[in-house]
Amino acid sequence: MANTQRVIARAYSAFNERDIDSALALMSETVSWPKASEGGRVVGKEEIREYWTRQWQEFDPHVEPVEVIDREDGKTEVRVHQLVKSLGGEVLADGEVWHVHMIVDGLIERMDLKENEAGAGAAPSAAFAKH
Repeated sequence: MANTQRVIARAYSAFNERDIDSALALMSETVSWPKASEGGRVVGKEEIREYWTRQWQEFDPHVEPVEVIDREDGKTEVRVHQLVKSLGGEVLADGEVWHVHMIVDGLIERMDLKENEAGAGAAPSAAFAKH
């Protein structure tokens, strides 16, 4: 569990610092990730790189873990404070959401948005609705 929490902390820190390479180093080659600002999913490190690069050209998101819960089913739930701003500094969203990670062999294999269980990332997150 300590290793899981370390992976989670490092991944969020790298994302917030816009250090794509360090974040991707914590993920499996076949990682599946929701496209919160666009809807749908990306699979694999290069698709995540392309998605985040696009996202950061439109928004300034910052996600800070508040609570990390390791579940018996191998999933790790992370309650995060999410602040999303426009590039001009306008606050688009400021609140808490839940991210659910599946970590396999010390690497992030999948991330889901708990706020959207029914559609599992099919539509953009409400945090990006003002764009």
